[in-house]
Amino acid sequence: MADMKLGVFDSGLGGLLIAKAIEDNRPDIDMVYLGDTLHVPYGKRSKDAIYDYSRHAIDYLFSEKDCQIVLTACNTVSAAALRTLQQTYLPDAYPDRRILGVVVPTLEEAISSGYKNIGIIATEYIVESDIYAAELKKLDPSFTIHQQATPLLVPLIENNGLKWVKPILEDYLEPLLAAQVECLILGCTHYPHLMPVLRDILGDQFPILSQVDIIPYKLNDYLQRHPVFDEKIGKNGTKEYLVTDITRGYKETALSIYNKEIEIQHVKP
Repeated sequence: MADMKLGVFDSGLGGLLIAKAIEDNRPDIDMVYLGDTLHVPYGKRSKDAIYDYSRHAIDYLFSEKDCQIVLTACNTVSAAALRTLQQTYLPDAYPDRRILGVVVPTLEEAISSGYKNIGIIATEYIVESDIYAAELKKLDPSFTIHQQATPLLVPLIENNGLKWVKPILEDYLEPLLAAQVECLILGCTHYPHLMPVLRDILGDQFPILSQVDIIPYKLNDYLQRHPVFDEKIGKNGTKEYLVTDITRGYKETALSIYNKEIEIQHVKP
């Protein structure tokens, strides 16, 4: 039987930061990245649309790319569609495969670090969905989370506007700091781009929990605990980068993340 692959799925190219971090952590793993850049941003879509786009993309990764596990690097997908995909789609279509999200692993890391009063910045969709608060209550209701919607950040990041971001970010962070949060979760795959500005505002010692740091470690832990899946995934170091729409801007984003040109293929799942 041919080696299977790890799939990484995101609504755009923000998830490439997580894909690159996984590569750095496990360069041996055969991986396929799929960014649904044709329909980005998912946060402006209905819950039904997000589910349909996600199911279609994940089905493609399972059926056409022979992925054993698909990691949904997108927080919006984790909030709007992951539970239904895991409980309804997967048992019928691919009972021997797995779909993983990013919300629960991120919260598990915050809890294990001992921060009782947690802050998070995220898109409006994520905050309105209340997914982080709901999952935290299941994991440990003794912890508190303060959420701040930050709708201007992604457009600034995507449009080379970081030089304008500091006063906006300071304004967003003010109520979280007033609530004396002990750490800050970056609840969007775009937000690691903000780390230099966040450090300038918060200082070098303030705990910032980035999914770029958390997810590769948590994925490796999952594979170690589930060797039956790990054994099926090839360890030849092959990588594919796929998008549903390709523009010069996407290529420039990929170049800035990888510091080299990578071959990005346009696909129509």
